[in-house]
Amino acid sequence: MLELTSNYTSPSTTFFLMGIPGLEVTHLWLLAPLSTMYVMALVGNSLILTVIWVDPALHEPMYYFLCILALVDIVMATSVVPKMLNIFWSGNGIIGFAACFTQMYVVHAATAVETGLLLAMAFDRYVAICKPLHYQTILTQQTMLGISMAIVLRATTFMTPLSWMVSHLPFCGSLMVPHSYCEHMAVAKLGCADHMPSNLYSLIGSSIIVGIDVVFIATSYSRILQAVFRLSCRDAQLKALSTCGSHVGVMALYYLPGMVSIYVAWFGQDLVPLPVQVLLADFYLVIPPTLNPLIYGLRTKQIRDRGWSILKSRLPGQAN
Repeated sequence: MLELTSNYTSPSTTFFLMGIPGLEVTHLWLLAPLSTMYVMALVGNSLILTVIWVDPALHEPMYYFLCILALVDIVMATSVVPKMLNIFWSGNGIIGFAACFTQMYVVHAATAVETGLLLAMAFDRYVAICKPLHYQTILTQQTMLGISMAIVLRATTFMTPLSWMVSHLPFCGSLMVPHSYCEHMAVAKLGCADHMPSNLYSLIGSSIIVGIDVVFIATSYSRILQAVFRLSCRDAQLKALSTCGSHVGVMALYYLPGMVSIYVAWFGQDLVPLPVQVLLADFYLVIPPTLNPLIYGLRTKQIRDRGWSILKSRLPGQAN
């Protein structure tokens, strides 16, 4: 196997992504599901962006946040999946110093933005269901812009120090990254200086961000459920419960693998095999962008109907 080493850190330093260490024989088998999920993520999120852009009736707060979520999902998946496919197909895991840390920054900033968007969307649903008469006065354009800017600012404020700490480590030994992308802890462990400060910063920062968001999301949906159970119409109750249940399911798929992978890397390295840790981190970045368009987009009647009309107009023989 190719072995890369370095005596110092420089912009010309080259890392080598190993893919899934110990499961190299499965790389080719993973190409099909990974490619399928990536195509679904691109098509589904692009369709949502197109539908919301062309339909003025969808220019509302809920769809505004959904549009940003779709864009973030495309960026997050595209930042890692093409390189993963290259590794799994050809074994070419070489990645430059700048490219590695750019990927690291984009991936982790995108995940921080996404959790903020999930909180914003939960707040939107809370206002729409619990305070419908005040919806337009609470979620104004200025409010939405402020929420969006706060989400991005929080993500960049969190990621900039982390990326700086890891990128300034001296790398004087092996440059073989035991991962499918430049995950910060996997890269930091290759440094020949103390990487504990960056790891602690990541653990504490992630726990605070996710902890705060999950608490407020849970509070929003508990208030929504209280309002739903006060409804007299049984059909309205079932519809609201179905929507909330699907949203909570997607959030569980987003938060659980991400936090499990972080805590396992810290406390369960001897309990969970490295290949399982890498697979968990990989699919954590691919599954949410694949499912979000289905749960948040295609289950919404306005987007589903408009999207279907756009697809039919593009099919041969369907255009007027």
